[in-house]
Amino acid sequence: MKTTTLSHIAKFEGQHVQLKGWVFNMRSSGKIAFLQFRDGSGTIQVIAEKKSVSDELWADVQKLTIESAVIIDGTVTKHPKKDEYELQLKALEIVNIAQEYPIGKKDHGPDFLLDKRHLWIRSPTQAAILRVRSEILFAFHEFYQKEGFFLTHTPTFTPNSCEGTSDLFEVEYFDRKVYLSQNGQLYLEALAAALGKVYDLNPNFRAEKSKTRRHLTEFWTINPEIAFAGLEEGLRYQEETYKFLATRILERCAKDLALLERDTTTLANTARGDFPRLTHAEAVAKLQKLGSKIGPKDDLGAEDEAILTKQYDRPIFVTNYPKAIKPFYMPSPEGQPDVVINADMLAPEGYGEIVGGGARVSDYATMHERIKKAGLSLDDFDWYLDLRRFGSVPHYGYGIGIERTVRWITGIHHIRETIPFPRMLNRVNP
Repeated sequence: MKTTTLSHIAKFEGQHVQLKGWVFNMRSSGKIAFLQFRDGSGTIQVIAEKKSVSDELWADVQKLTIESAVIIDGTVTKHPKKDEYELQLKALEIVNIAQEYPIGKKDHGPDFLLDKRHLWIRSPTQAAILRVRSEILFAFHEFYQKEGFFLTHTPTFTPNSCEGTSDLFEVEYFDRKVYLSQNGQLYLEALAAALGKVYDLNPNFRAEKSKTRRHLTEFWTINPEIAFAGLEEGLRYQEETYKFLATRILERCAKDLALLERDTTTLANTARGDFPRLTHAEAVAKLQKLGSKIGPKDDLGAEDEAILTKQYDRPIFVTNYPKAIKPFYMPSPEGQPDVVINADMLAPEGYGEIVGGGARVSDYATMHERIKKAGLSLDDFDWYLDLRRFGSVPHYGYGIGIERTVRWITGIHHIRETIPFPRMLNRVNP
């Protein structure tokens, strides 16, 4: 007899195995009991027939409650009608009899479920989302490692913002005040000058008082930074990243996507097709024809992104945003001083921005002037200016929103379900 997990159960058809996990549902007719069993990697129906098991085993089955922890032995059989497996119970060890479970079959409001998030993540849909999230992260790592990027890390405590905004969490740091990082980009630029192609996976913190379904105050990003690169290299890497990701998720997460009732059409299109490109000016013109009130110098809001991306069956790039609405470190194309060399990747079906990035000013004098105009301290950014004094090269970087990507891939309405324990404007518990 082998101990295994449900992710590998198909290999053991007709064999006797041991599983360790929890009972998440059950029903019994008095002669036969059906236990819905989960171990984190999947679920299976466990069948116990009173006439086929000992009186002691049958009595133990009757003791079980929702979320009781058990170790079970049984024979793996194919379901007679469905393309799935069952387990014919042979032995049962009770590890813990759970008290009355607070999350029932009735509908619960979002606040209740978020208060019980530590238990809600056990539900089949929430567990499926977290498994997909895990696969997404693994796919990102595999892609960038394959492409010769080095994984690195950037500080969480920073002396200043990388984008000059006021939406920062201030923290007492011994005898001074510092901030929780909004983004590690400035440090990644230094690392790219050392290693060529780098990326980090870090938490980001924004004190933006937003309550939309797309915002969290603590979220995770993967941030590639590429030396000797411009817009074309940046867009190529982004497109190849998401083609690889879509292919991987369709291959490895089919059951979880089916459980989530996700229509995978746009994922299939993403895996095999080129991504359309529009300049910001072209996007504005298109949006105005679709009824938006957006102006030529406005940023794309969530509603604009939703309207625009519903016109496409795969991600799109919007490039060359107005200079006035983008950070100080983005350069302008030659002869176009009012726009910058940048691109946002927007997911289809109304999900909007999932990647944002751009080129970085590589000239010392230009960066010096940009920092001054942004009202930032030259002393605080002196080390950053060093990158332009010593061996400066053109470079490009972008940030991939993990939770926004998970939201689109899984088709989930609200971003709070894409991270194990969401942090939002009015929520820091559990």
